[in-house]
Amino acid sequence: MRALYPPLEPYATGMLDTGEGHQIWYERVGTPGAKPAVFLHGGPGGGCSPDHRRLFDPELYDVMLFDQRGCGRSAPHAALENNTTWHLVADIERLRVLAGVDAWLVFGGSWGSTLALAYAQTHPDRVSQLVLRGIYTCTKPELDWFYQFGVSQMFPDKWERFVALIPEAERGDMLAAYHRRLTGDDPDLQVAAARAWSLYEGETVTLLPDPRLTEQHDDGHFALAFARIETHYFVHGCWLEPGQLLRDAHLLSAIPGTIVHGRYDMPCPAHYAWALHKALPQMDFRLVEGAGHAYSEPGILSRLIEATDRYAGKA
Repeated sequence: MRALYPPLEPYATGMLDTGEGHQIWYERVGTPGAKPAVFLHGGPGGGCSPDHRRLFDPELYDVMLFDQRGCGRSAPHAALENNTTWHLVADIERLRVLAGVDAWLVFGGSWGSTLALAYAQTHPDRVSQLVLRGIYTCTKPELDWFYQFGVSQMFPDKWERFVALIPEAERGDMLAAYHRRLTGDDPDLQVAAARAWSLYEGETVTLLPDPRLTEQHDDGHFALAFARIETHYFVHGCWLEPGQLLRDAHLLSAIPGTIVHGRYDMPCPAHYAWALHKALPQMDFRLVEGAGHAYSEPGILSRLIEATDRYAGKA
């Protein structure tokens, strides 16, 4: 069973000015000039963590990590203007040019898998390999499963706390109800809604409870960006046509890759990972038993590091 590489610090950091009111924090880790890769975090709105650096052998990789618009160390915090899937796709291209590489391995988990697919389908010639975890294609059935009916049946205690903030008359569309509060004029209500939204997600992504995720998702600063940006994206269907990412998967038929998904992934049902696997049979597919959604779960983590090792030519 593989585990994270030892902790390491970036060899370079900076802020990318998008020219659209956003400053994007980025960092580069590993060995300059080694195999190029870009890491796409989840959420949207989750930001990168130091452990994300450790998914790649630092002797074999030169990895770009960045906090997407409005979250993490990017600025302005929790900003929604000029913040869409296609703005982020353009940011990835800006960062590729900044890195000075023609193509790179694209690693994305959860929302990061959505963004990785959108980027790769837009710029297939810029992607050497794909490593995708916790597949999410951002369709209405997926959104309804998590935020309306589905996960609610698996986690009734977490669901009860999630709906408590919303009057019964509005519970027919929890996503819209939370979005109204998170984009309203009451800052205290914004934070309360953000923490409730964030905790619901943070406590349903692992097979077994993880106190570290609870602590992270209960932090008001983290939760505000996480919840505001997620609901902003999701009420707009992530600016994707219905079924677009699976429909256009054929554009990736020449790209090697690995798809890793937990059997008991609650936010992202395995059905969609299986559908992507069927659409991209050239990719290695790993359905991990005894695992939920989070990359940190041992079986998922091991498969991810096996993949990054393999694509760097490591036996």
